[in-house]
Amino acid sequence: MEKNVTKSLSLILATAMAAATLAGCGAKASTSSTANNSNPSGGTTEGIVAPIPADLDYDAASAFAYDAQMGEFKAMLDEAKMADTQSERFAKMALAEAKMLETATLIPQATRGGNYGLGRVAKRTAPTVFWGTDAEREHNLIVTTDMIKAEDQNKLKEMWNELKGTGTYEEKAVEYLNGKGYTLKDTYQVAYATEPKTWDATRTPYSTDMRAIVNTYDGLVEYDMENEMQPALAESWEVSEDGLTYTFKLRKGVKWVDSQGRELGEVKADDFVAGMQHMMDTHGGLEYLVDGVIVNATEYLAGDVTDFTKVGVKAADDYTVVYTLEKPTSYFMTMLGYGVFAPVNREYFKSKGGDFGLDAFQAAVDSGNYTYGNTSNDIAYCGPYLVTNATAENTIVFEANPTYWNKDNIRLKKIVWKYNDGKDPTKVYNDAKSGVVDGAGLNSASTENCKKDGLFDDYVTVSDTAANVYMMYMNINRQIYANVNDSTKAVSKMTDDQKLATNIAMFNPHFRMVLAMGLDAGSYNAQRVGEELKLTSIRNSFTPGNFVSLPDETTVSINGTDKTYPAGTYYGQIVQDQLDADGIKIKVWDAENMTSDGFVGWYSPENAMEQLNMAIEEVKEYGLEISPENPIYLDLPVFMASESDANRANVLKQSIETSLQGNVVINIVECADQKDLEDAGFFIENGGQANYSIYNMAGWGPDYGDPQTYLDAVQDNYSGSLTMFLGMY
Repeated sequence: MEKNVTKSLSLILATAMAAATLAGCGAKASTSSTANNSNPSGGTTEGIVAPIPADLDYDAASAFAYDAQMGEFKAMLDEAKMADTQSERFAKMALAEAKMLETATLIPQATRGGNYGLGRVAKRTAPTVFWGTDAEREHNLIVTTDMIKAEDQNKLKEMWNELKGTGTYEEKAVEYLNGKGYTLKDTYQVAYATEPKTWDATRTPYSTDMRAIVNTYDGLVEYDMENEMQPALAESWEVSEDGLTYTFKLRKGVKWVDSQGRELGEVKADDFVAGMQHMMDTHGGLEYLVDGVIVNATEYLAGDVTDFTKVGVKAADDYTVVYTLEKPTSYFMTMLGYGVFAPVNREYFKSKGGDFGLDAFQAAVDSGNYTYGNTSNDIAYCGPYLVTNATAENTIVFEANPTYWNKDNIRLKKIVWKYNDGKDPTKVYNDAKSGVVDGAGLNSASTENCKKDGLFDDYVTVSDTAANVYMMYMNINRQIYANVNDSTKAVSKMTDDQKLATNIAMFNPHFRMVLAMGLDAGSYNAQRVGEELKLTSIRNSFTPGNFVSLPDETTVSINGTDKTYPAGTYYGQIVQDQLDADGIKIKVWDAENMTSDGFVGWYSPENAMEQLNMAIEEVKEYGLEISPENPIYLDLPVFMASESDANRANVLKQSIETSLQGNVVINIVECADQKDLEDAGFFIENGGQANYSIYNMAGWGPDYGDPQTYLDAVQDNYSGSLTMFLGMY
């Protein structure tokens, strides 16, 4: 994710490597319009009108579309944010999520993990907390010279479950591995698929960027491998009785250095003030996290307050940082593990052409002299590693920072990232087997090879699932039919008549639900993880149903009827209750197993046809006929050189076309490489640049421990990071 944003972060490429993207304001484009052309069956489109008025500019068309499709969700989410208690807040957010799912604008499909894997990294030696970026911190990974056997990995997971919260798991894991004859090493080699777009931690919501950057700086606090919050640059902190003031005492003597290890000064409280102001000045995709949270952040971002000293972040002295909040925010501490709160060395930033203030920053960028964050040589470091090599689409090398305040307590002295373009589905496995990289998730092709090699039974385990969710996105306001940065790439073959018909159909929620119910999610997911594990990583809700539970008993109204939920009720149960009350035939919560994962909850050709018949009747209002003789054509961009991507696309095409009995045709738009596929959707700056009818190459991960971190991702007015993937803002 990147650019302008809402309230959530961490988009993820669905190709096994993490990534991210965000909304952004920008180019205006013409909206849908009427057409008078012959249709594919030889008839005429005369009299057919588009559902979005043709006289609206792009922003107005986005507002019209959002209000029409997402208005009820938005109203219910706003109400949830005003709740008096945390339990009421969670319950009302669950009701709002149900309404969002009913729009069928984005369809949950899978989560990260839940696939076969093998390697040399000991289980649970990185944080597994659901939110933020600490899970990407690699400095304390326990890595062995030989592959770790499955029985030993499973034993380590058992130990973690027993020891979590005691502070002894790391010691016990090392003791166990040594006792089993493993030799530990201080290097780690791993594959990566997407280049960082920036090295500025405060200016990116892309998980692909943050996965690299998080190794270069420390925040105020950090989760350890037992998922316990620990002091990092802050030695201690206090929270006022009213919950509005957070005071952090910094450790002294922490050094800023450049990429060559040359000292630039000491980390001071002002660096957190500078970091917060720079983050707000850039409007780079993180500012939504503090909008309405920190005093005067909203006003500063809007330009109504220009004096940053009036914003609620202060350096009380060189080693004391104070944040003042607009209202008590129960999840505030969980936000600190993200780039929005990263420090920035003020003087170094200025030496790279930077300046502070909304207008001053933009002038610095426009001057052509601004280079901060452009490369790994253009940032200041205060974290465990320095980047000593960053060769595009080749290698990124992180070496231990000799001035790091905690240098004696990091396990890995060197981390090497090795680029993998994804064209060979077995390359990561082969590299892991030979020691080129230290681990691999297995797809269907490499699973078969692993079995043939005789390694499967002894070394393969199933990875943990995560809070990340990958979706299928529906473009309800499509503007373009080739990539915006190169009009020769990912070019649609739809006729003008087909474009108009598609825009009308995609504006109808019953039609979108048809697509969601027509896709065999199990067969689709099997192309990525194999037939045996096809259900393990399926996710049916946007926010994981067990992400939070109600701290206390609370009563909410579902369609006018009060319902009381006891303390401990999971979020997913409340989502399901609203869906059931609305007669929506999807299952997003398994109450017996207390999960939203591991089952196919949307797919039903019978229900899909029921929804299609409703859609057919409703689009007649616009003069449109949907039938096997006049099908709706949908563009799906695909990197066909990737075997797993191609297989998934073909399953999607066959499944939907079969389920919908010829009323829908999926056009596979071939992308020459991964970049063209990303440019079609993943790296767009606004919804007007979304070059597809449906898209399945981006996901979302939570930034903090509250459902709002998911739901704000589909907000309006350029504040929702995922809303642009729906063709709006």
